[in-house]
Amino acid sequence: MTDPRVLVTRPAGQADALMDALRGAQFSVDHQPLLDLQALPELSADARRCVLNLDLYQHVIFISTNAVRFGLECIDDYWPQLPVGIAWYAIGDATAALLAERGLAVVTPGDAMHSEGLLARPELAQVAGEKVLIVKGEGGRQTLASALRERGATVDELACYRRTCPQLPAGALAGRLARGPVAAILISSGEGLENLLTLLSAKETTKFRDIALVVPSPRVAAQAQEAGFRSVITANNASDTAMLQALQQWRAGD
Repeated sequence: MTDPRVLVTRPAGQADALMDALRGAQFSVDHQPLLDLQALPELSADARRCVLNLDLYQHVIFISTNAVRFGLECIDDYWPQLPVGIAWYAIGDATAALLAERGLAVVTPGDAMHSEGLLARPELAQVAGEKVLIVKGEGGRQTLASALRERGATVDELACYRRTCPQLPAGALAGRLARGPVAAILISSGEGLENLLTLLSAKETTKFRDIALVVPSPRVAAQAQEAGFRSVITANNASDTAMLQALQQWRAGD
């Protein structure tokens, strides 16, 4: 029996561990990033002010591993030694692990690796009058910032990189999906799903609507179903372990 072919869509340089785990679980693996990541050429004046005033924040939240990589590069230019007295947060274990490499004790939301999960932490329940810095890419969801402002916090955002849709020739992604063919696509975020739909024409999306999509949250699952995909599997979160587990459960029930 041929191993099911799976398309991994994590950004370049961030997919190797997941692809190795999939091969070890007897999946055939292809890779097409659905997000390109770029450092901003320079920080805005507001972003530079946030970095310079880092020691004035009570809470600093990193949205993703990319926020850590790009954000700490910016911060290190001004703070070769990080200030003390700050509570550090990470959405996701991989993000927390990168911060731990810097010797930081990090609060995470556990398996609920999303903004809502972090908002449920008791450390962020009473933040009225406190300052919060969210380290992130340009754009993205405002759930976290909006909720913390409603709780009375002063919230600033440090955008330190941008996410763009890969530039592919018309029909290129559809050709890759048809080759093999691909049985399942692993989607890491709502933005990745949006880029998938951008890179497929309406006709192509209809053609491939029976491909299984493994997504990281009920929110992204709802987006996928609204777009017409018929087989949507919701993982516990976007981690490699959760994605692989969801894919294995799908295969076992297929």
